[in-house]
Amino acid sequence: MIIGHIGARAGSKGVPNKNFRVMHGKHVIDWSLDQLIAHSQIDAIVVSTDSPEMYEHGLKRGGLDIGLRPAELATDSAGKFAVWQHALGEVEKQTGPVSAFVDLDCTSPLRLPEDISGAIDLFQSDAPDMVMSCCISRKNPYFNMLETDVTGALKVSKPLPGHVLSRQAAPIVYDHVGLVYVVKPDYLKSAKSLFEGRVIPYIVPESRSLDIDSPLDWEIVEFLLGRQIEQGLR
Repeated sequence: MIIGHIGARAGSKGVPNKNFRVMHGKHVIDWSLDQLIAHSQIDAIVVSTDSPEMYEHGLKRGGLDIGLRPAELATDSAGKFAVWQHALGEVEKQTGPVSAFVDLDCTSPLRLPEDISGAIDLFQSDAPDMVMSCCISRKNPYFNMLETDVTGALKVSKPLPGHVLSRQAAPIVYDHVGLVYVVKPDYLKSAKSLFEGRVIPYIVPESRSLDIDSPLDWEIVEFLLGRQIEQGLR
């Protein structure tokens, strides 16, 4: 059994109530919920939230009834991994053992169904502890990401011997993006953080990697989502 999970905390300092605001005629959370509900590989869905409004919304959409998120998991300092662990524990009380835990960030509505399928397929073929969506970073700490030294002078964050003179010559680095995570349940139960085990990337294009964390992000994602709609992708 594969569980589809969405975490949707009520509070947000950057964009108030962003998870339940309407974008292109839908609550932001519904762009992700619709994908889980429609996906042939997802057997059941659950919404983890501290918001009674979003919780009832999730139940009406067919989500499992696991109750509101505990108060200690409803702060802006609460980690994603602990939220997943709680949700998995409550879900398995109802469903029995789960074979994969699939999480979608509802603030990443630009994902396409193929991103979910691709991440699940990679999880099943490579058997890692976790598949995490990533995109190739535009900035690189070996080349054009900088820090200041004790004198205040700029230096490359991670200098290599001989210096890297072009971005193409630098080691590839990735941005962690929230389109999709596929997690092995045993790993989720035993680990304490995301990167304790074998976590492998599922690469997505930069055009789908943006999430909503600020008013500017909202405008950009709204524009790009509108373009997906015009192209018949949504």
